[in-house]
Amino acid sequence: MDTFTLQLTGIAHGGAALGRHEGRVIFVPYALPGETVRVEITQDKGRYAFARLVEVLEPSPDRVPPPCPYFGPTGCGGCQWQHVDYQAQLRFKAEIVADQLTRIGSIADPTVRSTLPDSSGWAYRNHAQFHPIPGGGLGFQGASVERSVAVDECPILHPLLSDLYATLDLDLPGLLRLSLRAGTGTGDQMLIFETEDDLPPRLESDLPVSCVLLLSDGIHVNLIGNNHITETVAGSTYRISAPSFFQVNTPQAGQLVRQVLEYLDLRGDETVLDGYCGVGLFTTHLAKRAGLVIGVEVAPAAVADLLENTAGLDNVEVIEGPVEAVLPDLEVSLDAAVVDPPRAGMDRFALDALVARRPGRIVYVSCDPATLARDTKRLTRAGYRLVEVQPVDMFPQTYHIESVAYFESG
Repeated sequence: MDTFTLQLTGIAHGGAALGRHEGRVIFVPYALPGETVRVEITQDKGRYAFARLVEVLEPSPDRVPPPCPYFGPTGCGGCQWQHVDYQAQLRFKAEIVADQLTRIGSIADPTVRSTLPDSSGWAYRNHAQFHPIPGGGLGFQGASVERSVAVDECPILHPLLSDLYATLDLDLPGLLRLSLRAGTGTGDQMLIFETEDDLPPRLESDLPVSCVLLLSDGIHVNLIGNNHITETVAGSTYRISAPSFFQVNTPQAGQLVRQVLEYLDLRGDETVLDGYCGVGLFTTHLAKRAGLVIGVEVAPAAVADLLENTAGLDNVEVIEGPVEAVLPDLEVSLDAAVVDPPRAGMDRFALDALVARRPGRIVYVSCDPATLARDTKRLTRAGYRLVEVQPVDMFPQTYHIESVAYFESG
């Protein structure tokens, strides 16, 4: 196809830079605002298009050499912004949150704080998934093709995972996926196997590593050691079972906790909802500052962890089920609420049920600014006011954005 020159003027949610050509927006991955580039259209969507970066004619001062040999459109796909100076990454993430809130959330001038940085921007991931490579070995899912890319090392993995990965010597013909997890505050390490027909692999290990088989129905089976790791965040220790979700950046999870507590500003007698609470990252800290905390979680493994993690707290009530089903039957009024939904945001019925309970303060922890903006629009229509948003960089070198939004009832 023909190439053409393009001036890039902004950054989009999803990580691509954008510019206009012949009256329509062109999105260019691995490029930066302020650059002049030569591109080639790869996907023509009519009113807009995606293009491949062919050549950088005038680079941005924010462009840096990516340190990882696997970075790029034919690489592993785990990182999208290694070519971006870290301070610019932080700036772009706050700008994207503000842009999404304006365009999707209809908030004219949202107050978005500067993104809270990671300490280094590297070596932070406490959880990684690997896939078998044809011919043997392991790798990450490819960026632009349906294949796995063999990797020797990864600069965003925490050293506990890097060291564990380097010691692996596996020959497992039936392996579908292998996950590595670590408690970076405790030193715990775990291998999680997923196999064809749920057959357990034959394993030999002289390492202090737990090995778990995760069955296709979500049940997790001990092979070696424990079926969970432990992790410490902001002074609280958590049991995390193999299937349970937990934030991949432990120090930044502490930033999330501190921000949630700052926004809620609890006095000690409030009743607080912790919706989509998982293993209780926020629950344990809320319980130290509230009269009653109601933790709602749907995943059975996470609920089991949550019960263990809150066992010594007599002001926590754990309810298993979806938020939209639990909230209408609550027999207590809510003074405040924390919600931490998945990337898809809050289910419409869950949000309606939350609004119906009318907590005076809502703290919304989001991992996707587009769904946060959509739910912000719903909350403002229901009479809530968005006070401010604090982005937290949980995922350096990627376009993914975690943020904490604070709402007050009007």
